[in-house]
This record gives sequence, structure tokens and C-alpha cells, in this order.
Amino acid sequence: MSAPATPGRVLQTGRTLARVVLTWAAATGALITLDGWLTGFAMSSWWHPPVAALMLGVLTAGVWPLVLRIALPLTFLTFGLGGFLLLGAGVLGIFTAIPGVEVRSFATSVVVAVAMAAVSGVINSLLAVDEDELFFRRARRRAPARTGEPLPPGVLFLQIDGLGADTARRAVRDGSMPTLAAWLREGSHVLTEWHTDWSSQTGASVCGILHGSNHDIPGFRWYEKESRRLVQVSNPRDAAEIERRHSDGRGLLAGGGAGRGNLFTGDARFVSLTLSSLAHVVPSGARRRRLGRDRVGSGYYAYFANPVNAVRTIGVSFVDIYRELSAAAKQRRADVRPRVPRGGLYPLARAGTTVVSRDVVVSALLEDMLAGRPVVYADFLGYDEVSHHSGVERFDTLQVLRSIDQQIGRLYRAGALAPREYHLVCLSDHGQTQGWAFADRFGYSIEELVGSLCGAPVEPRQRHLTGPRDSRHTTEGWQVGAALAEGSGPIARRLRQRAEDAGPHDAPLDPTDDDGAPRVAPGVVCAVSGHTALVSFPDLPGRASLEEIERHWPHLLPGLVDHAGVGFVLVHSAEFGPVVLGRDGVHRLRSGVVVGTDPLLPYGPHAAALVARTSSFPHCPDLLVNSRYDPATDEASAFEPHVGSHGGLGGQQQRGVLCHPASWTAPGEVVGAEHLHRVLRGWLTDLGHPEPTGEGATVGEQSAAALGRRSLEPT
Repeated sequence: MSAPATPGRVLQTGRTLARVVLTWAAATGALITLDGWLTGFAMSSWWHPPVAALMLGVLTAGVWPLVLRIALPLTFLTFGLGGFLLLGAGVLGIFTAIPGVEVRSFATSVVVAVAMAAVSGVINSLLAVDEDELFFRRARRRAPARTGEPLPPGVLFLQIDGLGADTARRAVRDGSMPTLAAWLREGSHVLTEWHTDWSSQTGASVCGILHGSNHDIPGFRWYEKESRRLVQVSNPRDAAEIERRHSDGRGLLAGGGAGRGNLFTGDARFVSLTLSSLAHVVPSGARRRRLGRDRVGSGYYAYFANPVNAVRTIGVSFVDIYRELSAAAKQRRADVRPRVPRGGLYPLARAGTTVVSRDVVVSALLEDMLAGRPVVYADFLGYDEVSHHSGVERFDTLQVLRSIDQQIGRLYRAGALAPREYHLVCLSDHGQTQGWAFADRFGYSIEELVGSLCGAPVEPRQRHLTGPRDSRHTTEGWQVGAALAEGSGPIARRLRQRAEDAGPHDAPLDPTDDDGAPRVAPGVVCAVSGHTALVSFPDLPGRASLEEIERHWPHLLPGLVDHAGVGFVLVHSAEFGPVVLGRDGVHRLRSGVVVGTDPLLPYGPHAAALVARTSSFPHCPDLLVNSRYDPATDEASAFEPHVGSHGGLGGQQQRGVLCHPASWTAPGEVVGAEHLHRVLRGWLTDLGHPEPTGEGATVGEQSAAALGRRSLEPT
């Protein structure tokens, strides 16, 4: 579906000369003002301001982009601020070359550079009807001439990270996503949903969507016994190794595609702000510079090549920081619950995802469209980040969602300028389930619970809580004995009886804790991924069985199964194979036999198959704990300190959104990220895109070469 041309002045010409004259006049006036206000800056003659303004305009329009291309690493690492230092040096050089102009310090020249960029931005904004016109004016200047050659339609896959299907429908209905609402009302698009894997988090989902495989990704963090280290998807080297394990060179973006702001490349030729690519080691020289710009700077360079963009992004970032501080204060005053602390560096991190990353990604997407790239996949992180701390559908969260929707609308209309027709598909990698954080609800973390059940001493302490503690669990004087005594579930009683019948227990192992992985007790590692806790015993070779765990830690399984914040526990039994333990029942996955009440019942019809699949992973942890989900309130207590969270089964986190053109083949029920990959690949094939062959030097293959195709090594 082709994006219609935007009416009005967006595509009209004839105002360039007026804009240049007005900008020159405004810059001259600004220099006169700075002359009277700024200490250490003086212009002694009437002709100095207009001449300096003209020279600064030439510097900004002609020389600045070339300088920035050379200095890309500096501007990248400083979010564009380093570029102003370079521009300040250029301003200092110009003022030095004009006789009679006095500039006493480099800092003064930087202030002048920032002021000139701000003036240019204000003038451009005043000459535009709104931000959309400014956006399209810049796009039109960069648009190539149409060649008339027939090309299959391109596709933009726009991922709104963490957006659940129900939230999307309510946002469409209530006005928070006007672009998607317009598509649905005019019948051009269809809004549906897809069901995630057990690990409903970005690492597993995006790897499956982009590379067609997320096998052996049990969480966002997990422990691997053979390499004795904790793997974290957020670590660039780990992300590169995960991609190496799953990429065959025929990912969703292979064959000239582009990836923007993602965890993995999808075998794209052009990538930027992509985590797995940051670990690459490539040859030196021109090839290294070109690949470096493709991986990191493409889009970033295009955006910050214009100093006006840097001023605008920094200004909007400060506005977003104010919004965050204001929203957090309102939550505290109104005693909105559940909530989590939102201080420290979080306001800065929020602005990085909701403003800086968003603007750079949109600029890169515009470049991709104007370059006619066949398929592009981009991730908008802002909604996911804010909903973690604010809540899934709180007011400030929906504001962020609306800003993302606005950018989607701009890209949709920018299709009128592209050399080929473009279709837009909006999707998410997972949803989010809201509720009290586990530590706020019970007064201790899941790691502390596991550690104490394995014999680690727990020091009573007070923590700042934003939610009511369960009356049966308190931080003061809480100990494992009290937790065990209160349990009365039938499965916990049976587990305790088994432990008693087994006779004397084996002494705890003599652990080797030199691998740097976080220990919650000697010989016990607990890694948390949202609503799942992955427990491993490094000194038990292979996957520890239920019977082995009972011999060494007899209190662990009964204590977990009986806990009010735990929904179910996956463990491998030497007798029955993988079994799911709940408070009131057991589900034997191999035979399908359920004893008592099925612990997977609240988690949907696909839960058993998804849990069984994860149990087959080579790196499935010894115990995999899922939080308790309450269907009556649609809430669960995440093991991380979040209000809205994801990473397991239960509630909206399992239901991602998928909005696609109505003329495309309906996918039916989609279960799992690998299934979704096949759906997206099928749509590309239907549009005439050739099947990728896996040939050529993809970014993923460069990563594999850089890592020597080795498994992750201990650090």
C-alpha cells in the first residue's frame, strides 16, 4: 500500500530563499544580542554581525557535515554534544579570521555555536506549519529521483517494544494511537495478536523473529555450566555469540535489508544501534570505517550532521526528564500503587530511549526508505522502558506510546517520497503484565528466598517498600523455618515426605565459585528474567534431577512450591522426566498426566507445549521458576523491581501485537517467535522478494569470524 501524499505545504517549493534570508537576519540579530550580553565576546564594527552570520551559515551547511563524518566516534559517544565542541572550534576560527572580532575563550565560541543552532531551529520551526512539515521538508531535500524501474514493494517492520495486544486495542480506542486507529477505521490494516514463547522477553523474541530460531534461549540471563559463566543478552559480546549460534545468513533482513535499534542484526547489510554488532572486530582501514558507520553510525550520522537536530533532541530530552520527574511526584502524592522508585539515573535513561534513540532510529528509517532498501526492521524502546517504571497503561506511559505513533505516521506519509512503494507492519516482541514487584510484596527478593532455602543466612533488614508486604512474610526476623512451617500445600507436603523417606541428606557440595557468577548460596546461582528465576547448581554436572536436588537441598522445592509469589517450578525428574510442580498439583510433561490441579491451567492452552520446549533446551536451568499469575486481577509479581514486566508466562506479557495490511494473507493463530518469523518471511515472498541464499559477508558472519566461532569463554 502506497503512502498518500500529504496535502498542504509539505510538498510545495518556493520558500527556500525566504528561509535563508530570515535565518541570516535572525543569526545577525542573535550575534548583536550576544555581543551585548556575553562576556568575552565583542564586535567593534556594524558589518561584523552580518558577515559573521553569513560565514557561520556556510560553516554549518557545508563544512560541518564533512567534519562530523570524520569525527563520527566522538559525536556517537557524546550523543552529538562532542560535535558542538568541534563546531565551537570552527566558530573560534571564523571569529579569529575577521579583523576586530574578539573572542576570549573557547567556551565562549561553543556558546555562540549552540545559540546559532538554536536560532536556526526556531526559524525553521516558525516557517513550518507544524513538526510534520519540518520533517517532510528535510526528507524531501534528501529524496532521490524516481527511476521508474519496477521494484517489489518494500516493508518497514516497526516494533513497539513491550506493547501488549489488549493495551494496543485500548490505545486505539481511546486516542493514544491515532495513526493505527485511522488505518483500522479506513480498513487498510488489520490488528491481531501473536502468542510468545515461555521466555516472553526481547532476547528470545527478536532472535526468533529476525533469525527464525530462538532455540536454547531460556531467559534474558542464564548460567551455562560448560563455560561456567552467566550469559546476559544485554552484553554485546553475549548478544553476538547468541546471534552466531542462530544465524545461518538467511535472516529476515538478509539481501540488502537494514536493522535499526535492535538486539540482533537479522543478517542485515545495514545496521545501526544494534547490540550484537557492537562486539564485532573487523579489518582496519577503509573497510573498518565503512562497517563501523553501517553498524553504529548510519542514521546517527545523518541525524546529528545537522546541529539543529542535536539542539532539538537535547531540548526535548530535558522536557522528557521534566515529565518523568513530574509524573513520579504525582504518583507519590496520589499514592498510586503498584509503583517502584524512579529516581537516580532513571530519568536520564528514560530520555535516552524515549527521545534520543527514537529520533535517531526515525532518521535512519527515513534514510532507508529514501535509499529504497527492500526490508527494514526497527525497535522503538520507549514504551517498554517507561511501562516498567510507570505502569502498563498509566498516563505518562500512554504519552510515550502516542509519540511513537506520531513517528509511525510520519514514516507512513514519507513513503510518498521513496523510490519504491512501502508497506508498514507494526508489531511487538511481547506484552507486559502488571503487578507488585516480588520484593515489594514480600519484603525479600526471589534470590534471597532461593538462597535461604538452600541454607544461606538471611540478615533481617528494612528495605524501602512501595507495596504492602504479605502478612505472612516480613523482613524483620524472617527466616527459612517460618517460611517452611507455614506451608500446607499438598505438593509441598509430599515433597517434604519424600525427603524424610530418603533418609540422611548428602552434605552440601564443596563449591567452586571462581567464575564471577552471582551466588545466592554456596554452589547455587539464581538469574532473574522478569517473571522467571533460573536456578542452576554449577557443581552438579549436566542437568540436575529432582532427586539430586532433594538430596542436597531438601527444603528448596517445598519452599518454592508453597510460596505465594511462585506459580510453578519446572524440574527434571529421573523417574518421570520434566515435571511442573505447583502448590496443588503436578503436571508430568512427558506423559501429559496431571496429578491434582494442573499448575499450568492459569497460563493458557499453550503453556504445556511451551514449557516442554524450554525443558528440552541444552541450557535449560536445573530449576525454572515462574511467578504466580492471578487471572482475577490480571496481575503477577515480577522478580525484578518493575511495575509492568515480562519474561515468563501469565497475562498480557504472552500476547504481542501484530498490525498488518488487510490485503495480506491472514496468519491465523501465531504461537512463538519462530512461527512469526515464518509468517513475516511468507509475506515478503508474496510481495516478490527473493528468498535469501545466505551468501555474502553479512554482519552476523563477520561477528562469527570475530569471535572465532567459539563458545562463550569464562571472563
